[in-house]
Amino acid sequence: MEEETDRRFATTLARGLSVLRAFRPGDDGLGNAEISERTGLPKSTVSRLTFTLQKLGYLNHAHRHDRYRPGPALLVLGNTAAASISFVDLSGPLMQRLADATGTLGLLLVRDDRKMLIVRTWRPRTVASLWLEVGHRLPFDGSSSGHAFLSGLSDPTDIVARAGDDLTADRAQAIRADGRAQFMSRGYVIADPAAYFAPNIHAVATPFQPRDMTEPVVFTCGALPEVLSVERMRDEVGPRLRDTVAELERIMGQGPTQAAGFA
Repeated sequence: MEEETDRRFATTLARGLSVLRAFRPGDDGLGNAEISERTGLPKSTVSRLTFTLQKLGYLNHAHRHDRYRPGPALLVLGNTAAASISFVDLSGPLMQRLADATGTLGLLLVRDDRKMLIVRTWRPRTVASLWLEVGHRLPFDGSSSGHAFLSGLSDPTDIVARAGDDLTADRAQAIRADGRAQFMSRGYVIADPAAYFAPNIHAVATPFQPRDMTEPVVFTCGALPEVLSVERMRDEVGPRLRDTVAELERIMGQGPTQAAGFA
């Protein structure tokens, strides 16, 4: 990628961060071989990186033959980031209210390299909801969250370069054009359920552009297809999600995402 040829790009740092990204919520620790497979880095490189990250507290390695697990220093980073990004806490009560009112799982997602990463969930208190958890990653193509994110970009070229063969330039532009048209006309985005990455999920999403961030984030409501039909997404849940994000914008005293990123 272009940034990797830039003299300012710290390759060792990027590789260390890729090791941390390799961990998923359901993992019971990872060995160097598994980390190497997930990151594409040589095992010898992974061994040096995991040793360093463990010494700094970003990974735990309790015993000589134990597997690596996320360490306490990551909690410090996560809490610091959450505290400094004001919309995360402000959105909580609004999205919980929406989840309870619609019986859907509320999600907050951000871009994490080649995927959309779930960083917050709000489960409805009265009904069972989807199995998606914090740390789960969704594809750009074939998810309402990914389509909403691409629609909020002025130029998806960099995303296409990172996504590789899974997302062509023509496909990214088509997703962006369709998503923008949906957002401009009704304030939310619904990916075609027939082409969704998982057949047991329906979801509606809307981008939100925080004023102190360079990329949009995405708020999403999802549920099983029998609970969240296309008609219900279009007529009920989508408008409620749009209004919830608009309320967040008013609370934060910033203009609407439509004016900021879709003019």
